[in-house]
Amino acid sequence: MNHILWTGQTGCYDSRGQEIPCPGSDQDGETRPGLSWPDPRFRPVDSDIVEDRATGLLWSADANLFTFPMSWQEGLDAVRQMRNEKALGRDDWRLPNRRELRSLISHQTRKPALAAGHPFRNVFLGWYWTSTTSAVAPGYAWYVHMEGGRMFYGKKDSQYLIWPVSGESGVLPVTGQTRCFDSHGAAVHCGDSGQDGELKTGVRWPSDRFMLQDDGVEDRLTGLVWYGRGDLPGRPVAWDQALDRVRALAGQTRRPWRLPTINELESLVDASAHDPALPAGHPFAAVLAAYWSSTTSGFETDWAYVLYLDKGAVGVGFKRNEDFYLWPVATR
Repeated sequence: MNHILWTGQTGCYDSRGQEIPCPGSDQDGETRPGLSWPDPRFRPVDSDIVEDRATGLLWSADANLFTFPMSWQEGLDAVRQMRNEKALGRDDWRLPNRRELRSLISHQTRKPALAAGHPFRNVFLGWYWTSTTSAVAPGYAWYVHMEGGRMFYGKKDSQYLIWPVSGESGVLPVTGQTRCFDSHGAAVHCGDSGQDGELKTGVRWPSDRFMLQDDGVEDRLTGLVWYGRGDLPGRPVAWDQALDRVRALAGQTRRPWRLPTINELESLVDASAHDPALPAGHPFAAVLAAYWSSTTSGFETDWAYVLYLDKGAVGVGFKRNEDFYLWPVATR
C-alpha cells in the first residue's frame, strides 16, 4: 500500500485551461496514480455519520454541525465536548489533522471540491480548521478551503468552520507533528489538548523512511522514487515546460520519471518542519521553495496545483507563468 490517494482528477487541460485528450499528456488526469476510490466513495452510516470508504474515517454528515465559525481553540474545545458527551453515538470525535481533512478533496470538482454525489450537507465554500499547527508560525494552524481544495494556515484566533472526524485510517500517514502549541504560538503540554501533536493519528512512518538508490531516493512509506535533487531545471519554468522537461529526462535516463500529482508532493511534507517542510535527515539535495504538480486546478483550469515546500502549503499557480521548479517522481 502506498498511502497516497488518487486525486480524483480525470480530465486534462492545456495551459489556457482548455480540455484536451489525456493520452500522451503525462498529466494527473492521464496517469491517475494513487489508491483508487471505491464506488461509491462515501457511505451514510446513518443520518448523522458518513463513512469514507477510501480512508476508513467517519465524518459528521453535517459539514456545519456547529452552525457558526469559531477560533481554533474554540473548535478544539467544541469537539472535546462532543467526545465527552458521546455525541452521535461515538466517543472518539476529534478535529481532523491536515492530512485527514485534505483527504476529502476531489481535484476534479469545485464548489465544493468533493466527490460528485457526496452525501454531506451544509458544506461551506470556505475554510475549515485542522488540528495541525503551522511549524513556520505556531500561532497559526492549517486550514482547508472546500471551494477549490487549497490548504494554507490562518491565525488561530480567526474564525473558521469545524468538521469533526472519528475512527482510524490504515491509509493516511501521520503528519509528523509531535508538539503542541497554544493560540499565541507558545509550546504547551499536549495532554488532552486534542491537537495533532497529541493524537498523532495515521500510519506511522518507517524508521528509515528514505533509501538512496543509484538514480533516486525511495520513500519507503509510499513506494515512490524521487529524483535526488530538487533544483531542476535550474530556473523557474511554466507548467508546460515542467511537463516537457520531465518527459525529456525520462527519455534520457530510461526511467519513467513524471511530474508528481499534488497528493504525491504533499506526501513528502513533515508538518513539524519548515524551510523545507521535509523529515529531519532527508537525503535530498538543493531543495527549493515551491514545485509544480501535474494536477490541474478544478476551480480554474488554467491554473495548476503547487506545493510550497518551504511552508508545506498547497496552493495554485498560473500555468503560463514561469514561477516554479519541478521535482520528478517515478513509481518503483
